[in-house]
Amino acid sequence: MEFKSMMKRCMMVLAAGFVLLAYGAAPAIAAKGPVINDCVTCHEKVSPQIVKDWKECKMSGLFACDKCHGKEHNTMTDFAKAKMPTADTCKPCHGKQVEQFNNGKHSLAWVALQAMPKTGSQPHQIMEGMKGCGGCHRIGYQGGKCDSCHTRHKFSKAEAQKPEACGTCHMGFDHPQYEMWGTSKHGMIYAMEGDTGRAPKCQTCHMDGGDHGVMTSWGFLALRLPEDDAAWMADRVTILQALNVLDDKGQPTGRLDVVKAGKVARLTKEEWQGPRDKMIKVCSNCHSGSFVKKNLQAADEIIKEADKLMAEAIRTVDGLYKDGILERPKDAPFSVDLLTFYDAPTAIEQTLYVMLLEHRMRTFQGAFHMNPDYMHWYGWAEMKKDLVEIKEEAAKLRAEHGK
Repeated sequence: MEFKSMMKRCMMVLAAGFVLLAYGAAPAIAAKGPVINDCVTCHEKVSPQIVKDWKECKMSGLFACDKCHGKEHNTMTDFAKAKMPTADTCKPCHGKQVEQFNNGKHSLAWVALQAMPKTGSQPHQIMEGMKGCGGCHRIGYQGGKCDSCHTRHKFSKAEAQKPEACGTCHMGFDHPQYEMWGTSKHGMIYAMEGDTGRAPKCQTCHMDGGDHGVMTSWGFLALRLPEDDAAWMADRVTILQALNVLDDKGQPTGRLDVVKAGKVARLTKEEWQGPRDKMIKVCSNCHSGSFVKKNLQAADEIIKEADKLMAEAIRTVDGLYKDGILERPKDAPFSVDLLTFYDAPTAIEQTLYVMLLEHRMRTFQGAFHMNPDYMHWYGWAEMKKDLVEIKEEAAKLRAEHGK
């Protein structure tokens, strides 16, 4: 009887399995328990929360700590020998995602940081110490850090799919996209309903289908070449000169190679159009195609208007250099250098850099993230105010020098 009962149970399990397969679902496989080794035994005393997170991670049932950290760290005193994983460490199992990441802007974050002319003169702890700019730009450090989004040691996919995962870096002075989205209608619906799929989150628009190759049409500084509109192109040249990507004759400088390497700007129409087409497709899942294109075009026009203000401000400051009121830097391709940021040499250029990096950024980013208040009062209105202050300061300097 016991044998017949056992056979009956086996037949029932097999039948259930065939039913699952018929509907396209495979029978569940029991998850393995975490791999316990000397690392776990020791770190349960030294850093118990890390061990707890690791035990909750799916990978803990597949391999031990040395898969990511190597085998050289074995004692309490040789911890410096432990290797820190990079995207290449994850590649054998997550090849598709790593390849996508390598083709996106996040993989170039450290390149873009190092390209800034004053990065090397900042305190070490701000950059390499990861307490300032480096803390976010580390996502591109040493080939890429997947744990910037899939935080260690849990490495949760569900966690990385939440918009809050983006909030640490995409906030604040020059790129408050998380705050813009959070207080937009999209973000408010998400806050009220949760992740129901009705409201788009960061990953919906920028990682469609889980694509790790995050890239936007306009890039970080909303710059592209060429520009068909002649007046806009003239303003754009002025801005690029102030970034010292072009010299005073409008010819490319060595910095253009850095811009290319970091993909900070879009230098062909195709490079701009590709991400734009992807965004139109994503937005059209909820809105009509005509509505999507109309709104994106309106945001493009906002950039154009912002560039008019920015170019006028740059020309005002450049005029002070041309007239000898400000001393032109030696061997500079162009008098103004906006990429020096807060190390700008004069008070009027401090206002100019804030106009570019805080207020112009909020103007165009607010437009694309559907946040009217950010776009207008924190962006456009502040740019207008900056221009007034720059013109007033320039007039005072001219009066002081009798010019």
